[in-house]
Amino acid sequence: MGRDVVLAVGLVGICLGGAAVFVKAAVETGRVPVLPIVTVLVLAAGAALARWSVAPGLRRTPVRQPGSRGPAEPEADCLPEVDSGALDHTAVDADGFEHTVAALCVRDGCPQVEVVGGAGDLGADVIATTADGLRVVIQCKHYGEGNRVGSQDLQRFGGTCFAVHEADAAIVVTTSDFTAPATEYAAACDIVCVDGDGLAAWTESLIPPPWETATARAQEVTEAGA
Repeated sequence: MGRDVVLAVGLVGICLGGAAVFVKAAVETGRVPVLPIVTVLVLAAGAALARWSVAPGLRRTPVRQPGSRGPAEPEADCLPEVDSGALDHTAVDADGFEHTVAALCVRDGCPQVEVVGGAGDLGADVIATTADGLRVVIQCKHYGEGNRVGSQDLQRFGGTCFAVHEADAAIVVTTSDFTAPATEYAAACDIVCVDGDGLAAWTESLIPPPWETATARAQEVTEAGA
């Protein structure tokens, strides 16, 4: 577009020069010269065409190719279709499991859900906000049968879920099970544990979402201390 602007400015300058020549010739000869008039008209037409070529450039909107993103749009995690029949947690890998859990949060009414698992996540894999404004922090453990979530896993999560991630409800979800020490630690720290059976029940909507369990526990503690 800069080249077109320079061209347009140059043509306008030439037009003005031609007009000056035309006026001078007309004054000196006392008649209207044909050649300068034709020259001025041709240059004026060229300037108009140059102006037309510049104007669309000022109005042009970039056309986004399929699958591309604009520079101002951050990449967002794509959640799977929220279909209980399609949420096969055991058929995905660890990253896919985070997305299936996030899809459950979406299905159960969380308007804001983000998959944040990865290097430096400090124990949080999914962060969701419920319709009531509850901040839910979830750690996902995609373990095979016989590989149970231990107390060390819970202790690492317990050290960050409230202090760092400011969770109103802290939840650990696994495809397997928890050891007894892990369950005891979670109960002492108000962390909700969802094992493989509980996950299946949640997926089939047979039980309420786990953050409702956390809310009920918090209410019981408040009532007990009152």
